[in-house]
Amino acid sequence: MHGKQPSGLLTQKKMLHSAISLFLEKGYEKATTAEIARGAGMTPSAFFRAYPSKEALLLELVKQMFDNQFAEAERRTGEMDQLMMYAVETALQMHLAELSESMRDLYVTAYSLPSTAAYIYRNTAKRLQAIFSPYLPSLQEKDFYELDIASGGITRGFMAVPCDLYFTMEQKLRRYLDCCFKLYDVPKEQREAVIEQVVQMDLRPAAIAMVKEMIHRFDDPAEAAAPAEAPE
Repeated sequence: MHGKQPSGLLTQKKMLHSAISLFLEKGYEKATTAEIARGAGMTPSAFFRAYPSKEALLLELVKQMFDNQFAEAERRTGEMDQLMMYAVETALQMHLAELSESMRDLYVTAYSLPSTAAYIYRNTAKRLQAIFSPYLPSLQEKDFYELDIASGGITRGFMAVPCDLYFTMEQKLRRYLDCCFKLYDVPKEQREAVIEQVVQMDLRPAAIAMVKEMIHRFDDPAEAAAPAEAPE
């Protein structure tokens, strides 16, 4: 079985770059597949040769977003324990969602649509088992998958509510991480120590840098110079 041709991969990359720009400008729901295709310099029908649906494109974007989050969390925590890595990765998500209403919309949508939510839960179940099995030793991977559905609901809920003068990012992170750690039976003293370290970290610059990297990842000048289909 042959893989996708380079031209197909290039089309997908251009669609992703266009989609990111539109999602950040007007949100996931308002961005149409025709607009995404035109932004990529292609015909509206070309979108469906690259992706079967807008949700399928978002799924590809979500995969890369979460890979970046885990990589950044691992880079920041180094040899620290896995509990700290989990706390930093989820805190990064909160900071990313707080950067703009379009970013909030993107993350809330990712935790809401069937395919993207299922990917998040499946992809993190093994990680959660590795992190939290010392506190829940009798549980198996399928149990952590089910628990991640619960923690995903908590994550979505906290992301959906903007920070303000009375509900600051520090307060949000403290309450959010405490809820998640309680779900996984992390002892009070240990969860309080980790939360205290995380709220002292300045993660907003890292979140901004991650968004910039995401935007430019699909903006290769050499590829941008490749011939594109004429727009309708």
